[in-house]
Amino acid sequence: MDVCLIQILILFCSLICCFGADTPSNMSTPNIIIILMDDMGWGDLGVFGQPSKETPNLDSMAAQGMLFPNFYTANPLCSPSRASLLTGRLPVRNGFYTTNAHARNAYTPQEIVGGISKDEILLPQVLKKKGYVNKIIGKWHLGHRAHHLPLEHGFDEWFGAPNCHFGPYNSSDRPNVPVYNNSQMVGRYYEEFGIDKKTGESNLTQIYLEEGLDFIFHQNMAQRPFFLYWAADATHAPVYASKQFLGKSQRGRYGDAVMELDYSVGQMLAWLRALGIDKDTFVFFTSDNGAAVMSGPKQSGSNGPFLCGKETTFEGGMREPAIAWWPGHIPAGTVSQQLGTVMDLFSTSLSVAGLSVPDDRLIDGLDLSPVLHNNTLINRPIFYYRGNEMMAVRVGPYKAHYWTWSNSWEEFNQGINFCPGQEVAGVTTHTQQEHTMQPLIFHLGRDPGEKYPISAVTKEYQDALSRITAVVEKHKKGLVPGVPQLNMCDMAVMNWAPPGCEKLGKCLKAPKSQPWKCDWPH
Repeated sequence: MDVCLIQILILFCSLICCFGADTPSNMSTPNIIIILMDDMGWGDLGVFGQPSKETPNLDSMAAQGMLFPNFYTANPLCSPSRASLLTGRLPVRNGFYTTNAHARNAYTPQEIVGGISKDEILLPQVLKKKGYVNKIIGKWHLGHRAHHLPLEHGFDEWFGAPNCHFGPYNSSDRPNVPVYNNSQMVGRYYEEFGIDKKTGESNLTQIYLEEGLDFIFHQNMAQRPFFLYWAADATHAPVYASKQFLGKSQRGRYGDAVMELDYSVGQMLAWLRALGIDKDTFVFFTSDNGAAVMSGPKQSGSNGPFLCGKETTFEGGMREPAIAWWPGHIPAGTVSQQLGTVMDLFSTSLSVAGLSVPDDRLIDGLDLSPVLHNNTLINRPIFYYRGNEMMAVRVGPYKAHYWTWSNSWEEFNQGINFCPGQEVAGVTTHTQQEHTMQPLIFHLGRDPGEKYPISAVTKEYQDALSRITAVVEKHKKGLVPGVPQLNMCDMAVMNWAPPGCEKLGKCLKAPKSQPWKCDWPH
């Protein structure tokens, strides 16, 4: 299905609605759509000041809904962030961290042994209590072994992949990542699902869009409430876009990918309106972590005025673009100064569905319903974790760094720079620097780029430290870390023979199991 056909279908449905055709409504049980981007930065949207202004649909979504300039991920890396979104819990609680070394980011590459724990309760599992049909489209990234996959954790349908779209591989040292339709693989990246790394061409975003529109249509016709988790990954290196969008952006290939994703969001919102269910559907747009600025301008986006990017606990690594949209429920054109996190999507979605959060565990996410409906403010802190270490805390406009680290001198000297053009002496350190006795404190309103620490001898510093210290002590007192899931690796567990490979003749022979402790360099 190409772009023109999608537009024709939307127009057709719109005309039917205009002429008064009856359309099913789930008013008593709203639908929920979470749109999660991959490595998209705060500064990639026109509404946040991107000068090329190439995101008209997202900018329009913000004008029709609520914009969150102070919205955060739970970790500056993909897998832990996604685990937190779906569990409502910090990675250090849900197990998506490592204890192999201090303050190291960890994720789920093909060789990871672990994944989301069976003891965690995911958002779709709770939504089932209200009869929701749950689908994930795109990147899962919470473990690729059979017992870790989406359909084992509350999702009814899945079209996408368990890992990043790295490759191509030679099938002997490492297999290409499989693409699944529900519980069966239907091909692999770079094989049946092409990604041309030289030109950047791939139809994956269009495939994901078609899957999303089709799911929405069929659940609406069946009058079943639905949860759609749309997790396209085109802005993760190697970035890609379909032929219709390649070469369109002033920003290069990364901008092409952003433009196609912006178009896709616009099509989904138009589809909801065409089907007459826009007022029955809560939609939230955000990203999993900051732009991967270490990949360079051709393969990464913008974090706006914020320091550094992905992998770091500076603002550029963890502050995300965020928009809530729900016509008739969220006042249009509002800007909320609420401090929010991806974990709040767990609690807020359950509240929208008329459900309570699990009461047998600590949930870090807040219900933002009062914010969405009345633009009220809820007092809450933001915790910045890197692996097993709480690196920083934000309370109000003040952020205190208890540890600073960008990446190692070894990596930096190899040309890997997490803060290109943004080195701040004593802040973007290349060794792990502890500041627990005298935290570095910044006022993010005056200094969003974290360049000017407040002098420790001032009353402002002492007052801010007093407030933050009380929050930190309370947090640490109640912290019970989960069992770390990201410690062990083994080449034998990679995607050699995923379910369904037999039918396609795509099974590969796995090597002998030789587990080791994963090496997480940063």
